[in-house]
This record gives sequence, C-alpha cells and structure tokens, in this order.
Amino acid sequence: MTKNVGGIDRILRIIVGLALLSLIFLLDGNARWWGLIGLVPLLTGLFSTCPLYPLFGFNTCPLKGGRQ
Repeated sequence: MTKNVGGIDRILRIIVGLALLSLIFLLDGNARWWGLIGLVPLLTGLFSTCPLYPLFGFNTCPLKGGRQ
C-alpha cells in the first residue's frame, strides 16, 4: 500500500476524526450519527493513505515514492 499522508497531515486527520467521532456521545437524536463521518479521516490518518490524493496529485509523505 502506498503511503501518501505524512507528518502534520496525519496528526490533523487523527485529531479531526476523533473530534467528529465524539459527536456520537455529545449530540442527541439522529444527529449523533453524523459523527461516524469521523471514521474517514481517522482511518486515513492511521493508515497514512488517502484514496483521493492520487486523483488530485497530492502527496504529503516525505518518503520518496511513499513506500515504507
């Protein structure tokens, strides 16, 4: 799997993902389930891979070629 998310980008994704997931516990009713959107940035941060980055030509991983 090619890694294309690096350093600060990865940390921010994890923080935003956890913040969005916390909405599940903070909101009432059906609105709480919008917090599940936090799984996307959390997982892309944990795995250091974003499936949209190659489509737009982005790569924030400092490793040459994104391999590890």
